[in-house]
Amino acid sequence: MKHWKVLFVKPRTEKKVAEYCKLYGIDVYLPMRESTRVIQRRKISVLTPLFSGYVFVRLLPSQKLQLQQTNLLVRILEPSNPRKMLRDLIMVRRALCANPALAPAKPLTKGRYVRIIDGPFQGIEGRVARLTSKMKVVLNIDMIGQATAVEIESDYVEVLD
Repeated sequence: MKHWKVLFVKPRTEKKVAEYCKLYGIDVYLPMRESTRVIQRRKISVLTPLFSGYVFVRLLPSQKLQLQQTNLLVRILEPSNPRKMLRDLIMVRRALCANPALAPAKPLTKGRYVRIIDGPFQGIEGRVARLTSKMKVVLNIDMIGQATAVEIESDYVEVLD
């Protein structure tokens, strides 16, 4: 349990790092999703990493140097609760088995700044006030210190950084 780590890797090197891990006998999990691209008027299905930039491994201290010598790692992250991380990865694996075309999403939390991308309120930005099936987005007018709330489905919202 305690040897599970998260590798933060250089851009677009996730598959290569996973290959190196298999070569060195390191247990690796790289969640992949199926996406369809159109190339020269043909639809092609490709497997891409679900979480770009991250590879999950069970890494012993003696194996760490081998991976660092590949020059593909940016950082090795230690999970604060490896048991919870593994449980979450099991849920991701089950979800990918049910729907291989799952896409990553930024988590919605109360207070997160969002933009409404569809419907009558399209283009409006605000903060998430409440999370339910229809969430409440609060629109602040900072200049006068007033706010109003709009209820919208979470499918119509994108998270802004």
